[in-house]
Parts: sequence; structure tokens; C-alpha cells
Amino acid sequence: MRKIAVFTGTRAEYGLLYWLLKDIQTDSDLTLQLIVSAMHLSPEFGYSKSLIEQDGFEIDEQVEMLLSSDTSVGSVKSMGLAMIGLADSLQRLKPDVVVILGDRFEALAMAQTAMMMNIPIAHLHGGEITEGAKDDAIRHAITKLSNLHFTANESYAQRVRQLGESPKNIFNVGALGVEALHRTTILSQEQLTQVLHDKFNFTLSQPYFLVTYHAVTLGDEDPELSFTALLSALEQIPEHQIIITYPNADDGGRKLINLIDNYASKHNERILAVKSLGQQIYNSAMKHCIAVIGNSSSGIIEAPSLQIPSIDIGIRQKGRLSAHSVVHCAADTQAIAQAILAISHTDYINALPTTVNPYGNSHTCEKIISSLKAASLDENKVFQDLKGGN
Repeated sequence: MRKIAVFTGTRAEYGLLYWLLKDIQTDSDLTLQLIVSAMHLSPEFGYSKSLIEQDGFEIDEQVEMLLSSDTSVGSVKSMGLAMIGLADSLQRLKPDVVVILGDRFEALAMAQTAMMMNIPIAHLHGGEITEGAKDDAIRHAITKLSNLHFTANESYAQRVRQLGESPKNIFNVGALGVEALHRTTILSQEQLTQVLHDKFNFTLSQPYFLVTYHAVTLGDEDPELSFTALLSALEQIPEHQIIITYPNADDGGRKLINLIDNYASKHNERILAVKSLGQQIYNSAMKHCIAVIGNSSSGIIEAPSLQIPSIDIGIRQKGRLSAHSVVHCAADTQAIAQAILAISHTDYINALPTTVNPYGNSHTCEKIISSLKAASLDENKVFQDLKGGN
């Protein structure tokens, strides 16, 4: 039986991994080893470790790493702490392969540790572009440290090939988040209203926007100014309620949390600010909202499969493939207000049913597990030059 160690450090990443974890857990040929770290262990970001346990997973290793800091120096120091703890965890678990999703600094710490310990890495969501975040460079760095590559689109697979990775170890499987929409039980509008009341003491009584905005960590876009502009645009539409989820633990993320909490406290009947909704409630909230607004990947990758409007603000997701249902706008109040107007236009609404999601629609977990079972894990990586120099 192959031992598959899966690393998770954020609630969003865990939501994407959920069904893959379930399928590994129930596969008779595989042993799941779950390593939980970072935001999952922080009350400041919702202590989502408890949600993982409620979902029926046994956590094999917990690695504390986050400092109470809002700076790049703090992030670097957190990575150092992570590598120390992860080295001990991997030494105890001795997995055959480590699965890492995405592009965050926690994931990079895991990849560096596994590579230095000669443990093969399977990387999910490589080859993508997000020009407004340090995640962009981190993602490509993890690709170069990894042995197996599971991409969400053929163009991303081609980009991984450009990075010199062996084509036989690159698998275009689609996006886990899209498959999760098909496998998760979506609550009805009435059920969602009841859950929000029972769980968060919030009465959903009007049409609402689902908002997630993360700090921009690269470029000259000021995340505080951009988020303030978003709030100003939302103020112009008082007939809509707003569900806002907390940002990730990025540089500057805690400043955004302060803005969210202050805004919600002044509009507690209109605004629900929550650290974490969990996968089912978040997907259900996305299904019934007027639009997904912010700069989270969920508005680009998952929302189009539900044929729900999404507004992508600023540069954080710049370069990522998107469906025609995604409206991109600058990070200023006027542009955001105009984007909100655009999604109410008749032509836009009529085009929603024809939305084609470029991130696939099914069998992603099955494809990943099949490759994890069959892949040779004892080969040394060799840089693959593209023929003709292209």
C-alpha cells in the first residue's frame, strides 16, 4: 500500500482537497496521511482543524507555523518554523509521496522539506498564472521541486512542459473545485437561510453578494485602498446583503480583517463577516448569490460551473484562464460599481446559460488517484528540453 501524505494549510485549499482525501481514505490500495498546518491551527483564522475532524479525517500530524505578523518578514519566519516541524513529521510518517495543492508560502515550505528529504511530490494546479501575487513565483518553484504534476487545463499542462518537466509525469485532470461542486450536496435557498441563522445568527432576507478579497502581495495595488473601494461600491447598493469571508494569512491580510470587522459591526443586519463557511455552506452560498465578488480563485474556477456571475477585482488573478461569465475590473470604486451594473445587463444574463468552464467538470479525483497508484516514484528528475527550443 502506498502511503500518500496530503498537506493542507488553509480552509480554501482543504475545501478543494476534501473529495480527494475521501477517495484516498477509502481506497484499499492507499494509506492516507494527513498533515495539517498554518491557518487550520489558528483561532484568528477560524481554527478549521476542528472542521477537518468533524468531516471524519484523522489528522496524523499538526505543524504550528504562523506568527502573529502581517509582514513579509513574518511570512519568511513562518516558513522556517514550518520546515522544522514538517521535517519531523515526514521523518515519522515516511510517506511514499507528498501531495501539495497550489501556490502559497505554506505549500512552498512543504515542497522544500519533502524535496530535501528525497520524498516524491505530487503537485496540483501547476502551470497557472496569477500576476498580482507572490503565489505566481511560488507555484512555478513548487513545479520544479515536484515529480508528478496534475494540471487543471491543457494550456497549464503545456506551461509545465515549458518548465522542463517530463511529459509522462504531467496529467491534465481538471480542477478539484469543479468536481466538488458536483459531489457536494448543495443546500436549497431555504436550507441555507436556516443554516446561516442557526450557525451565525444572521438573517438572510434580501438578495446578496458573496465577497472574498485577499491581499495583493505583488505589484503596486494597495490592498487596503482596493478593499475600501470595494466596500464603497457595495455601499451604493444597500438593497443587497453581503456575506464576506476572511482573507488568507498573506502579508497585509490582518489589516483587511480589521476593515471587514469594522464594516460588519456598522451594518450587522446587512453584513455577515465570517472566518470560514466550510465547503458545503460556501458552495451553497455561491449557488444562490447574485454574484461572487473579489479576487479569490473561486470566482474564476468554480462560479462559472454554477453559471453564477463573478467580478474579479484588480491584478491578483491576472493571467488566469477565465470563462466569459467572469467580469474583470480595476480596483477602484467606479470600476467595481460599473462591473456590478454590467452583470445585471440583459445580454450578460442571457449568456450565462452558455457558460463553458475551462477547468473541466468531473472525474478529477479518479484520474489523480489512478496516476498516484501507477506512477514510478524512484526515478531521478531530468530536465526536458522542448524540441526546436520552443
